[in-house]
Amino acid sequence: MKTIIVDDERLARRELASQLKAFTEVEIAGEASNGEEAIELIDKLKPDLVFLDIQMPDMTGFEVLERLNDVPQVIFVTAFDEYALKAFEVNALDYVLKPVEEERLEESLEKVKSRRASAEAPTEASTSSEVLNLENQIFLKDGEKCWFVTLKDIRKFESEGNYVRVFFGDNKPLVLKSLNALEERLDPKVFFRANRKFIINLRWVEDIENWFNGGLRVQLRDGSHVEVSRRQSSKFKDLLSL
Repeated sequence: MKTIIVDDERLARRELASQLKAFTEVEIAGEASNGEEAIELIDKLKPDLVFLDIQMPDMTGFEVLERLNDVPQVIFVTAFDEYALKAFEVNALDYVLKPVEEERLEESLEKVKSRRASAEAPTEASTSSEVLNLENQIFLKDGEKCWFVTLKDIRKFESEGNYVRVFFGDNKPLVLKSLNALEERLDPKVFFRANRKFIINLRWVEDIENWFNGGLRVQLRDGSHVEVSRRQSSKFKDLLSL
């Protein structure tokens, strides 16, 4: 499990690296002392896991996550418990206070292994290593709020100009991303481009009805409706047929 340690304190990085030696499944691929180094290293090495400090001089751990192209599994490691609520609001895998205790570290790594086992389980939706599957997480930020969201919990994406609104739970943040760029990363067997404005999660479809001009209208489990254009209707029927 390729791992990176990010902390502005050298002794803290050394101590954590020493503790991680007890876990043979962990391979420490690199260390970073600030946010800029962390972003460069994570984008370059594509680690499975990052131990990330929150309070750093140039940018916070949350700001690091915001700038990443692909977000790995993250365990926040910090001396400040004041950030715990925000860490769990973004659905971080875990939040560990310094000094790190061995039992607490083992507990965190068990969570990582459990999440990885779910994400790597073979499914018919897994078409390539570059396509995100339903168990993958994405990091979203809208204003002061941020979230880690598992893709299976996202029911639809709606284009709003150069932005995309993401619908999950009671949340619908607006993120700077085009719908076309997002579509390239999503598995087309699960996330379907219904029309120019919407991508829907097929696992959330509850009902389908014929609609105007040869199109369809689907109802999602949250009660909302999305029209499938005539052009996309035949493809939609093929995906959902036996």
